[in-house]
Amino acid sequence: MKIVFLLEERSMKALLDIILPRILPDNVDFVTIPHDGKSDLRKSLPIKLRGWNEPDTAFVVLHDQDSNDCRQLKNELAALCSGFGKRVLIRIPCHEMESWYWGDLAAVSAAYGKDLTHLARNRIYRDPDAIVNPKRELKRYIPVLTQIDGAKRIAPHMDLWNNTSYSFGVFLKGIQSLCEPG
Repeated sequence: MKIVFLLEERSMKALLDIILPRILPDNVDFVTIPHDGKSDLRKSLPIKLRGWNEPDTAFVVLHDQDSNDCRQLKNELAALCSGFGKRVLIRIPCHEMESWYWGDLAAVSAAYGKDLTHLARNRIYRDPDAIVNPKRELKRYIPVLTQIDGAKRIAPHMDLWNNTSYSFGVFLKGIQSLCEPG
């Protein structure tokens, strides 16, 4: 089996290239394809799904929620992916991929040598998926943080199965279900 990850941006590729080998069974191959933002990803979806004819391939579309209504966004993406006869899983990090980092502040702390774990007790950071601009909030504490370098530094330290970001947990469960036989 192969899973093709169609991604909004390069930083998600950097993150997934590190964590997917820890998630996927040995008999599942993967490829991560980044795009140059949301509009490029949306344009690419029908083209990739129509043109990809490798048997036993599933697709995962990752698109940040940002300020969109999550359900409406998922429905729009599902409409773009329908009619091609492919297995497609759509996952939406709430609000941005950086919410997943807020769900594992120990990993961020290890990556940057600065203990941020106490921040998880603050009311505004307790629910990683409720942080409206998680990227900006992280930069308040880690000014040197950049998207791709951050992904490469944080990903190796992530405790994947104990992340407090609900959207990250939903992502993991979706990947597990794609890998199940049948």
